[in-house]
Amino acid sequence: MDQQVNSRKQRKQLEEQKRRGNKQKSNGKKPNRSLFKKIIIAVLALGIALFVIGASIFAIYAAQAPKLDEELLKDPVSTKFFDSNGKVFYTMGNQEREHVDYDNIPKDMRDAILATEDSRFFKHHGIDFVRLGGAVLANFRFGFGAQGGSTLTQQVIKNSFLNNGKTLKRKAQEAYLAIQLEREYSKEEIFEMYFNKVLMSGQTFGFGTAAKKFYGKNLKDLTLDEKALLAGMPQAPNAYNPFKNPDRAEKRRNIVLGLMYQHKVITKEQMEKARKVDIKKGLLPESKRQTTASKYDAFIDVVLKELSENKDEKALEEGVSVYTTLDTNAQKVVESTMNNSANFPTKDIQAGLSVIDTKTGAIVAVGGGRNYGPERGFNYAEALNKRQPGSTMKPLVDYGPAIENLKWSTGKTIVDEPMNYTGSSQPINNFDHQYKGSVTIRQALYNSRNIPAVKTFKEVGADKAKAFVKNLGINTNELYEADAIGGGKISLTPIEMASAYAAFGNNGIYTAPHAIKKIVYRDGKTSKSYTPDPVPAMSDYTAFMVTDMLRDVVSSKYGASGSAAGIPGLDVAGKTGTTNYSTAQFSEYGLPASAVPDSWFAGYTTNYSIAVWGGYTDYKSPITTNEEKLLPQKLFKTIMSQISANKETPNFKQPNSVVRVGNELYVKGQQPVAENKDPEEEKKEDEELHAPSGLKATYDENAKAVNLSWSHDHPEDQSVRYKVSVSVDGGGSQSLTETSNTSYTYGGPEDGKTYVFSVVAVMDGKTSDAATTSIQIKAPEKEPEEPKTDENESPEQPGEVEQPTPPTEEEQPGDGNENEPPAQEQEPGDNNGQDDGNANDEQVNAHTNSVGNGHGNGNRNENSNNGQENNPNNNRGNRGNSQNDQDH
Repeated sequence: MDQQVNSRKQRKQLEEQKRRGNKQKSNGKKPNRSLFKKIIIAVLALGIALFVIGASIFAIYAAQAPKLDEELLKDPVSTKFFDSNGKVFYTMGNQEREHVDYDNIPKDMRDAILATEDSRFFKHHGIDFVRLGGAVLANFRFGFGAQGGSTLTQQVIKNSFLNNGKTLKRKAQEAYLAIQLEREYSKEEIFEMYFNKVLMSGQTFGFGTAAKKFYGKNLKDLTLDEKALLAGMPQAPNAYNPFKNPDRAEKRRNIVLGLMYQHKVITKEQMEKARKVDIKKGLLPESKRQTTASKYDAFIDVVLKELSENKDEKALEEGVSVYTTLDTNAQKVVESTMNNSANFPTKDIQAGLSVIDTKTGAIVAVGGGRNYGPERGFNYAEALNKRQPGSTMKPLVDYGPAIENLKWSTGKTIVDEPMNYTGSSQPINNFDHQYKGSVTIRQALYNSRNIPAVKTFKEVGADKAKAFVKNLGINTNELYEADAIGGGKISLTPIEMASAYAAFGNNGIYTAPHAIKKIVYRDGKTSKSYTPDPVPAMSDYTAFMVTDMLRDVVSSKYGASGSAAGIPGLDVAGKTGTTNYSTAQFSEYGLPASAVPDSWFAGYTTNYSIAVWGGYTDYKSPITTNEEKLLPQKLFKTIMSQISANKETPNFKQPNSVVRVGNELYVKGQQPVAENKDPEEEKKEDEELHAPSGLKATYDENAKAVNLSWSHDHPEDQSVRYKVSVSVDGGGSQSLTETSNTSYTYGGPEDGKTYVFSVVAVMDGKTSDAATTSIQIKAPEKEPEEPKTDENESPEQPGEVEQPTPPTEEEQPGDGNENEPPAQEQEPGDNNGQDDGNANDEQVNAHTNSVGNGHGNGNRNENSNNGQENNPNNNRGNRGNSQNDQDH
């Protein structure tokens, strides 16, 4: 009985346990299955929703896409370039092109292009999803833009109808139109479109045109290495231009050859053989290069480089509008000056220059070189980046930082005495190997003494000097004592130098140099600004005090190094610079003692900043005469005089933060305290007599006279008189009248001459700064036929006739070569010469590979070198090929 009961209980318990177990299993699995299903359904629903939304957006964008136009498909769309006044001065894309039919394109040329741009071209239908997927992965791994997924078909569409923006709308329309293009045209026709309209370099479209331009050949006559070079160019047309960037072009060519081998269209032997070919072999020599010249090739060159640096070069294929900073009048003056052989002392000497708007940093004109052409020669204005700047660095590295950080006055004295570079036995020499003892920094600068410059640099410290020049667009990892006199590793182009100096003339505000204001895409609405923001680079007191010292550089003061650049009637400031060879180079190149490689001048007014380089293309070809050394100053004077004509040029204005005591300037609060001076008298002395303002000169053709008018803010109860003077074609200033009126009429101006008028206010024994303006009297269009006299001299060379006889070498500080013995002194201050010539062969070889080719580093011996390499603080002056006697 008990066994039966127990048996029934056990059975119930077992059944209960079984039911509970099944319920637990059921409760455990059911929620899991339900959640998984919900996730799957949600994902599918989201995917469907996104697909529907995406398809709807794609359909909307596709409906808005432009229609396929055969004319646009086959011909490049023109890009227009506008000057600073909004007028078109150049159109790119309308030049004649070498059209090549598909059947006439060599097979290995097609293979090179497809291997580089679209290896699956004949397999896809406009969009290559395999390539697109690879591009997406590459962008995830290496960052956005690491690899593109566009096919040749998409490139044809983009370059024919769409702008370069990376918007969803543009991409959707590009994909839609690519598919449509593949439906309406054959692969061969699409390839032919791409082949003939792709941008190959700045002003060249199509491979057939490029073959003629770079090699002077038809496509069928090109070698494998030449075809590979052309195939690689469209990715970055200007960067891979073999005329201008042979090293980069060679690397790109070799990549293309590697891709051709990877895709098995050439053998390994063919690849290796083609890679060994000199990149310059077969390229047309300069004398045979055909150019698509415009009026402003040098400026266009700078614009194209700026587009490339901003990754917008390919936008030129799309018909954009490029709004530039070009002043066509200034550019014409620059080109007429640069192309006039009478302005140059020798047949082969070269020059490069830039004209910058002092206030905005805009590049208004460019002198790329003598008789510059887009595919001939080298643009010395924007590409001269391996020549040292000499003593033009002194205001930037030494005296500017000293005034900014130490609040030195222009009368601060420094002892000009024998000294060596820190931690070295290498002496620092002045141009004349002499010492002046205690001198003010004003005199040290306009005489361009080297030892005071290095002492100033040491007082300021390399870190503060480096921060100062960084604010002027000059980035450098290290600054050494050699950089204090322009003999280190810093090198500047004329564009960079002019923009740095412009900050001194703009109250300490720096704006990066730029040739483009903005680009506007084909839709006329989408635009991209290129105009940089102005930034405070230094205090206004620093800018004005440096400017005031640089005024003396171009003055007639004894020892002023830049007197040949002075322009009567214009308030000009500037600095000269000369570099020189090492002792070893003098011996190796067989150079005369007077030889220097480079001459510079950088100067500015309140309107324009101009930097000029002069020298020879071959570094081994030296400047040897004073006329060659003075070339930058004379070019500056000629150009600045002409572009300032008919334009009011305000004087540099002393800010309230600066106090003048006698002939020197002080940062306000740092001036010496006057003893026992009547406060009223002190207040009266501090009152500044302002210069006249609004000076205008207008020519009355009927009266044959120039009418001058001006205004002045003098107190009404005090009498002020005005002294009026004139300078003709850059000659000496002559007094015209002294009057109490605010107007004057100048009679008898001559046709073709430039007149610079100046007016100063005089009151109670005080004389104000001068207000200046200039006007050029244009000759009649039809001149009477009569014998020419000196008065009919061409106005294109105003600086040539009036140039004073060059001062003696002692009076020309700064532009000579300190390598010479004292009996052969050059202009003081700008030579970083080599005094002892103790450089060993190992050092000379090291210098040859560094910037500047070892200027002035001839005094180091092996022991001093070894001793300095372990102590970075002892390297100043011994790194970067120091020019220890560098002139200004």
